[in-house]
Amino acid sequence: MRAALWLLALFAVAAAVALFAGNNQGTITVFWPPWRVDLSLNLVLVILLTLFVLLHAALRALAALFSLPTQARQWRMQQKERMLHSALLDAMVQLISGRFSRARKAAQAALTQEKTLAALGASLPQAQQVRVLSHLLAAESAQALQDRPARDAHLQQALNESADRNLLASPETREGVQLRAARWALEDRDPAAALARLEELPQGAQRRTLALRLRLKAARQDRRTLEALETARLLAKHRAFSEAAAQSIVRGLATELLSGAHDPAQLLRAWSELETAEREMPEVAIHAAQRMVLLKGDLPVARGWLLPAWERMVSVPRGLGDALRVKLALALEAGLDSVDADWLARIESAQRNNPRDANLQYLAGMACMKRQLWGKAQQLLSQAGMGLQDPELYRRAWLALAQLAEDRGDAEQAAVAWRNAAQIENHPVSLR
Repeated sequence: MRAALWLLALFAVAAAVALFAGNNQGTITVFWPPWRVDLSLNLVLVILLTLFVLLHAALRALAALFSLPTQARQWRMQQKERMLHSALLDAMVQLISGRFSRARKAAQAALTQEKTLAALGASLPQAQQVRVLSHLLAAESAQALQDRPARDAHLQQALNESADRNLLASPETREGVQLRAARWALEDRDPAAALARLEELPQGAQRRTLALRLRLKAARQDRRTLEALETARLLAKHRAFSEAAAQSIVRGLATELLSGAHDPAQLLRAWSELETAEREMPEVAIHAAQRMVLLKGDLPVARGWLLPAWERMVSVPRGLGDALRVKLALALEAGLDSVDADWLARIESAQRNNPRDANLQYLAGMACMKRQLWGKAQQLLSQAGMGLQDPELYRRAWLALAQLAEDRGDAEQAAVAWRNAAQIENHPVSLR
């Protein structure tokens, strides 16, 4: 379409020229004493047009000639800028390929090229970010080479460059430098410095997944269990881990928090810091009850903590693993001296509903023994001793039977029970 329009315009111009110049009888007389020159109007127009074209071409040639120094300077600037970006890319490639010495040299070359451009008066719009990234790459390479003085020097220069608000670097540039500094502090086993770096971040940046991961590692290294637990909760809400991994991390931190209590009051405060879902974790509740028994605290409170795990064990088939069932039985056994009627009823009801459960038989037998129901205790413990798979419960059951036999004066049965308790090394689980 455009070609057709140009063709039509050309025909129109040709027609206009033909109409104007074809029958044009006009002349122009030039008097230059003592001469007189008569020229046709068409020839004069052609000469004027030719002179205009030649003058325009001459002016363009002069302009191009005088612009050669400027163009040469621009070409040199472009070459140096290309070398700058090439050095920066080369530093990144060398760094990710593990050639840290070459990466540092390339980053320093990028810094040199940027300084040269600045000295020549070139104003790159991304000059600040180039300097920050170059210093950051050099610092990362120095960290990998264990050159901490060089790393700290480049890190400080990167922070100084990114802190200048008059330049055009985005705030994310400085936040990235601070996050890298926090990671380096963790690699140096300096969690306090890592946490200090993270505290310098804006509030929004502190809640990013990467920052939270670094905070979790730093808090765990610095033994700030409560802070680590709170951070793990945020990461779990952000889906930074899989559900199983998040539960495992939170469970481990909750257990560690409870282990840090050295008296019943501290244990109660630690328990109050846990969320409801964490308190209902069987591992956490059992560990808390064991700590309460160890610290000689309020055993009824500890049994209250165990109630969700107990209900899960007796109501859901295989609701707890074998190891947790054993731990729960041992935790309840430790407080049987002060057990109330409600818990005795629960234990008895659970044992009747699951008559083949050796763990429940053991627990019910020990409860009967504490209540001086010798006959029923012997019956339940004898049944439990034949079916228990855990070596510790197996040994405890036969020790209790030996004690009952000695109290009755049955030396033969006591000897058999002592012998079975002593043969724990031959127990199937022990052999495994």
